[in-house]
Amino acid sequence: MPDRQPSLLEDYDTYPRIEEAFQAALDESLNPRGPELLYEMVASLRLPQGAAVLDLGCGEGKQSIELADRFGFRVLGVDPVRRQVGLADGKLREAWRPNRRLNALVHFQLGVAEALPLTDATVDLVWCREVLVLIEALDAAFAECRRVLRPGGCMLIYQNFPTDRLEPREAELLGANGRFQVERMEAAFTEAGFAVVASLELGSEVGEYIEERTGEAGRRLIHAARLLRAPERYIEQFGPVAYDIMLGDRLWHVCRMIGKLSGRVYLLRASD
Repeated sequence: MPDRQPSLLEDYDTYPRIEEAFQAALDESLNPRGPELLYEMVASLRLPQGAAVLDLGCGEGKQSIELADRFGFRVLGVDPVRRQVGLADGKLREAWRPNRRLNALVHFQLGVAEALPLTDATVDLVWCREVLVLIEALDAAFAECRRVLRPGGCMLIYQNFPTDRLEPREAELLGANGRFQVERMEAAFTEAGFAVVASLELGSEVGEYIEERTGEAGRRLIHAARLLRAPERYIEQFGPVAYDIMLGDRLWHVCRMIGKLSGRVYLLRASD
């Protein structure tokens, strides 16, 4: 005879007996890997001080400054948004006061991934964190990264990608279209002349790491709940475009925590 499945009543008789222990087990950290892992991978490359680094999509410049401060690299941060470049310059001025060498090591410039403002074979490392999803022409972007890298130079990518748990409507809200797929990105960097040195699947680890230390994921969850419950309140105050951007950002972090998005790291090397 086939094994009899337990009934719902039997399940709810058994579960309360272990519920407290189960919750206690869930309160224990699984020691997730966080953003520090990316800097450890850079350190493993043993690039010399003064090595040339491109921070692709540098945003407000925090990581550009960190790379220069930690390793003594000469870093160029490139971003297509003029306001971001201005904010990055402001952060550099703040960081320069206690560490004057940074002013000579870090520079920021307006530019796009598809047409980088650099000459051929002048870069030792391209740093690319959570940027690729915003780039329309991945083929052109990887071709440009390959062009500016010296032979044997490396590209470090951290990006979140959709999993099978992400529903179509959620994908639409997050902008998870074709360029957001792992397969398309891998095809683009292979065609551009990159080989994979290392690939790490992080899943929700970076989100867990940040939540355990700052509570930021929980804060974004409550923001998402408020945005979804009272959209008219925020649309009236900030407009529909800002509303959609904010909702997508909040849901992005929630989806990462529950396995609908999965973080992945690639270390690529440019072919000789």
